[in-house]
Amino acid sequence: MLKLQVPTMAADDPRQYMLNENLEIYEKVGVPSGALEMHFHNFYEIMYIIEGEFTILVNNTNYVLNSGDFILININNLHHYTYTDSKHENNKRILMWVSKKYLNQLSAPSYELDSCFANGFTPAWRFPPHHREQLYEYMLQLLYISADDNRNKTENKLLQNAYTTLFFVHLNKLCQRKEFSFSPENTYNDPMIRTVSEYINQHIDEPITLDTLAAQVHLSKYHFARLFKETTRMTVRDFIIQKRLILACEKIWAGEPLKNIYSACGFTDYSSFYRNFKSFYGLSPSEYKEFYDKGPAND
Repeated sequence: MLKLQVPTMAADDPRQYMLNENLEIYEKVGVPSGALEMHFHNFYEIMYIIEGEFTILVNNTNYVLNSGDFILININNLHHYTYTDSKHENNKRILMWVSKKYLNQLSAPSYELDSCFANGFTPAWRFPPHHREQLYEYMLQLLYISADDNRNKTENKLLQNAYTTLFFVHLNKLCQRKEFSFSPENTYNDPMIRTVSEYINQHIDEPITLDTLAAQVHLSKYHFARLFKETTRMTVRDFIIQKRLILACEKIWAGEPLKNIYSACGFTDYSSFYRNFKSFYGLSPSEYKEFYDKGPAND
């Protein structure tokens, strides 16, 4: 395959939504200043570190990644990049976004290609060199395919399907091996985020105030609000809303009626639920439900 100019995403690009319905893959270099706020999305994300160090907070745990490491971020997992001065400027990585519908389309009845996201061990992995080099090669092929305008669309689609399938079959096999998951010395938990998250999860259908959350971590509400914003790059209010939207999505996937979801997720009325949902996803709750009820994409 000829050497092509692979697609890149600027380090300060704030986009957290897919432009392609199935898969997007980019090379990124430098400090990802566009992804500093805690966020989540309705597709899978995989990152492979080519060079340098990269630190990311996923749910309540920080993972310190180095060259050769992978991070697999599940749908609706809250996460954000955490910057360490002088350490991350020379980072180079591959970012892959892939939809659940696309992986379902490529899967077999007895084999789910997205099983690597639900292994229960860790989202961060350090595979033996020959395995990570094989995965890296598949990612490079996908990068080159997306950059190649010389083939027709059918050829590119078949190649993308083939290399995506190869990548995830290999990855799923590796993610069954707990010894490849991250060791404790490469992770550290944030007790404040963990405590706050657990309280919100347990009381998500109730009114939750700043005073109540501050009391859980034994801080004044002003100190807590400032420290929380410094850690997550978002306000406590926005964090609560995002947790509620995550639960709402899960209930939509489970087939619960929309009229029952908003109160179970802690929204005071349907209009508030509708407004926040559409603001984040760009779709109304009913449009979102219709999109996921259609099943795997066929184009």
